[in-house]
Amino acid sequence: MDRRSFLQTTGAALAASIVPRTSFAMQSTEKTRVLVVGAGLAGLAAAYELDKAGYGVTVLEARSRPGGRVRTYRDPFADGLYAEMGAEYVDATDEYDHLYCKEFGLKVLTAKLYDGIFVRGRKIAMKALKDGTATLPFEGTKKGQLFGQENEYIKRLTAMVKDRESPPPEIQKLDNLSVVELLLEEGAPRDIISLYTYLNATESTARPHEMSAYGLVMSGVHEGGFNEDVDEGRIFGGNDQLPKAFARALSDKILYRRPVRKIVHDANGAEVWFEEGGSLQSMRAPKLVLALPFKVLRDVELSPSFSPEKTKVIDSLCYGQVMKVAMQFKKRFWDEPGSIGQRVFTDTMLRRIYHMSIDQPGPRGILMSFTSGADAEKLGFLSEDSRLETALAEVTRAWPEAPKFWESAAIKYWNEDPWVRGSYSFLGVGQKEFRAIARRPEGVVHFAGEHTATASMNGAIASGVRVAKEIQGT
Repeated sequence: MDRRSFLQTTGAALAASIVPRTSFAMQSTEKTRVLVVGAGLAGLAAAYELDKAGYGVTVLEARSRPGGRVRTYRDPFADGLYAEMGAEYVDATDEYDHLYCKEFGLKVLTAKLYDGIFVRGRKIAMKALKDGTATLPFEGTKKGQLFGQENEYIKRLTAMVKDRESPPPEIQKLDNLSVVELLLEEGAPRDIISLYTYLNATESTARPHEMSAYGLVMSGVHEGGFNEDVDEGRIFGGNDQLPKAFARALSDKILYRRPVRKIVHDANGAEVWFEEGGSLQSMRAPKLVLALPFKVLRDVELSPSFSPEKTKVIDSLCYGQVMKVAMQFKKRFWDEPGSIGQRVFTDTMLRRIYHMSIDQPGPRGILMSFTSGADAEKLGFLSEDSRLETALAEVTRAWPEAPKFWESAAIKYWNEDPWVRGSYSFLGVGQKEFRAIARRPEGVVHFAGEHTATASMNGAIASGVRVAKEIQGT
């Protein structure tokens, strides 16, 4: 029995254990009270902006910490090292990340770009690939680039898009095809699909046969998105400083360890039932912000149900697979002469392997891997010891000296996390309208989160700011 069925069949028993809380809506300034569910960056940003605007805000968070998928590990490592086990990058173009880092006095480090490629057993320097002295061992690729090899095979279609806001019907119909189906139709070799799997699909934490061909073509219109030249900066000292700064500003307005189990809403407001100290309690407010992943919202009892369109999106929006392994070594052998590089794209099970501790003092260091899609799922079936054995074996393929410097490691498999159950959202086949529907309010209920914007810290914050403006405008 799933949690939703459990809640429905045990509602009477739960109701008997309820300890009533003073009605949130009956407090002073009733019309400006807002409940926010979720203290990830989206919920925190919404609450922060509403609080600044004079609204009475309370945030309910299931975990004992703020940040959601922003998760910095420190305790498992020696010498003050730390690793980003969740959301990691603050790109140069991430407007909201930089805005709030500046507001809270946090420093954003410029990234070191990827400098190595390890595919099909070949070690290739990124510089050699870019200057044309090395080529990728994949059929159908162009010289001088890594990402975007698929664009050659969809340029006929991207040329049809004159207005990104209103693409022609032929392009919109591509939402019924997967990336794999479209590339094969357009004559791309299987190698192009394989390369796409280890590049763009890895960044989306998805499999190409799950991803909408419409999204591929629309991203190819401006050749945007992730590529080998993206400035993947990080917050100096750890990304968790940003949600902690939001949380300090909100102070006791955040209630931790309060997982939400039921929501009742009508034209006058919403009542939220949550666990607290072994019993169910409730709060009511005129406005509610839901800033939790839809995979988690699926198991919250809703009365009444949202619109059929919204319900479909909540129940079927795609989420990827992702596992990060932070490996501590007593020597930074990846910095030695002859190394393939410090940041490496691979077709191994680890997909990305890079120097996490580049801004931290040595001699110890941390190599991070970012595994997604089918490989993350395969590793997810293994025991923790087997995951670590596999990670070290894959690192050793790129750096044969790795085993003699190995010390310890930490793993975060986000699909096992009960408050996420996946990586982040992506648009699957037939889902091109899902983000627009996901962010659409349902009466007094507003929606924030990367699933309503773009899958990034910046997207999450932007969604929270948007919701704060929505509520202020009502």
